[in-house]
Amino acid sequence: MRASHMMLGQRDEHVEHLANAVSAAFESVAAELRLVEVGDFIAFIRDEKFANIQDIVNSSVELFFKPGTVSFGWGADFELDWNSTPVIRLDMEFRHGSVWLVFKLILRALQTDVKITYFSPSRSSGDSGQDLAVLIEALADARRNSGER
Repeated sequence: MRASHMMLGQRDEHVEHLANAVSAAFESVAAELRLVEVGDFIAFIRDEKFANIQDIVNSSVELFFKPGTVSFGWGADFELDWNSTPVIRLDMEFRHGSVWLVFKLILRALQTDVKITYFSPSRSSGDSGQDLAVLIEALADARRNSGER
């Protein structure tokens, strides 16, 4: 997975570390989402059938995260042309404990990217290392145990 960043007022390196943590946590979700035909995603996006996308995302997320922690943000777009593979971008939201994270999950044939658009650790001291630790802890705590469903 590759992480990209876009948050106003944050150092690129800090955002890169946050995006890498999110990328690692959502690798399995992205793999599940890639089981859906890309043409279906494109049709749902073009026809603004976001409830259909939400159902797909919910089915994928529930395998790996506790209920209520990850949701589809009811926004999506795609890139499709004759010279490259399709790209699907899904607006996502993660809320767990004091952490609120808004990001784009970017799906390509063999690669997933994450673009963070908003991050609020709530109890931040302004220290980027502490923010990263809070995010990693929240992501880990929000994961389902292997026997849990």
